[in-house]
Amino acid sequence: MIEAFVIDHKSILPLHLQVEEILRKLIVKPEYQNGKLLPNEVHIAKKLGISRNTVRQATNKLVYERLLVRKKGVGTKVAKNNIITKLSKWTSFTHEMDEKGVVFKNYAVKVSRVLPDKEIQQLFHIADGVKVIKLERLRGLEKGPVVYFISYFHPRTGLTEKEDYTIPLYEKLEKEHHITVAVSKEGISAILANKKLAEKLNISIGDPILFRKRVVCDPGDRPIEYNLGYYRADSFTYTIDIAKD
Repeated sequence: MIEAFVIDHKSILPLHLQVEEILRKLIVKPEYQNGKLLPNEVHIAKKLGISRNTVRQATNKLVYERLLVRKKGVGTKVAKNNIITKLSKWTSFTHEMDEKGVVFKNYAVKVSRVLPDKEIQQLFHIADGVKVIKLERLRGLEKGPVVYFISYFHPRTGLTEKEDYTIPLYEKLEKEHHITVAVSKEGISAILANKKLAEKLNISIGDPILFRKRVVCDPGDRPIEYNLGYYRADSFTYTIDIAKD
């Protein structure tokens, strides 16, 4: 399979980064998702006409990101039950997973109109007594739920309880409500599962959870969504690329 890829020795992109991109494309192929070992580094180096050290540098990056697992004397293969997503690129959860070839399903979708707490009320700059749409979604793989989302929407979105919330959310906002999302302001922390989260995500009370809080704004920097995401820590890893000034 590696024969289908080539290295551009005239490119300004460093060789190890080119190899990294090749590996990222390779590991999403069905055969490697199902446990097949990747070609060894010597084989890859010979086919691409580069040094083994260059291949090792690229492989090490994906091992560090927990995309690959390397076992001495066995080989390298795609890590199971782990979804990697970057903080340098923000999009809807559905589109993000589609890009990775990960098939997700909705285990539960609940919509209600509620009175927001003081934090959300102040964030949205709405008066006392004004209700907002609350959307709860339990999503996961065939093996079971892995993420639980709770979203609150500003009344200006025009969203109601009767909408189809199984389709991509931001696509719905743009096409049906003429609202464009522009930026996501996020905070990520580690928490322990309480009884409610443990039951929803099929884990034990006290298990680690990746907690993601974000405020989604329109091009005018006005908040339109307040979102809480609870991710099974054994299924998600977030990576950050930071460039030196």
